[in-house]
Amino acid sequence: MSILSRRGFTLGALGAAGVTAACGNGIGSQGSQRIDARVDTTLDYLYRTYPSTRTLADKATGVLVMPLVTEAGFGIGGGYGRGALRIDNMTVDYYSATKGSVGLQIGAQQFAHVLFFMTDAALSGFRRSSGWAAGADIEYVFRDVAENLRAETTTSIAPVVAVIFGQAGLMAGVTLEGMKYTRIIP
Repeated sequence: MSILSRRGFTLGALGAAGVTAACGNGIGSQGSQRIDARVDTTLDYLYRTYPSTRTLADKATGVLVMPLVTEAGFGIGGGYGRGALRIDNMTVDYYSATKGSVGLQIGAQQFAHVLFFMTDAALSGFRRSSGWAAGADIEYVFRDVAENLRAETTTSIAPVVAVIFGQAGLMAGVTLEGMKYTRIIP
């Protein structure tokens, strides 16, 4: 049996600190380029598929794009995705979306969604919060016929409009759910 000396403990701790210092702080990673590329692709798809959303984006003070949110549930469910906040077509911050749900549910799905911040107050409230939860001041527009999407989004006076599209998979049930957005360093 060996007894650990102070010198051995100190050298071991410094070595461990050096190894863990290189882990996942986002500096030097390609995460932001990957997210930006996915955001560009998602916006191109959205504007091509639903041309009226470009007008909505032009009126918005900021746009949060979540290119891919993956969700699964069996009684208790959850979901996660990462995206970017753009102001004047430039990425200013990166965010994660964490979704939780409870209820009678089963399945899995993936989808994209875009939040259009229609007022400066809504955008600044989102950016100032440490973790912004989607609330009652959001108007949701689900993927449907393009004409329905156009009519709902162009006449909206809600401070935040959420467009959900590109759903794949099957999720069924009745749940109580919420989504929280948190600023990240990719």
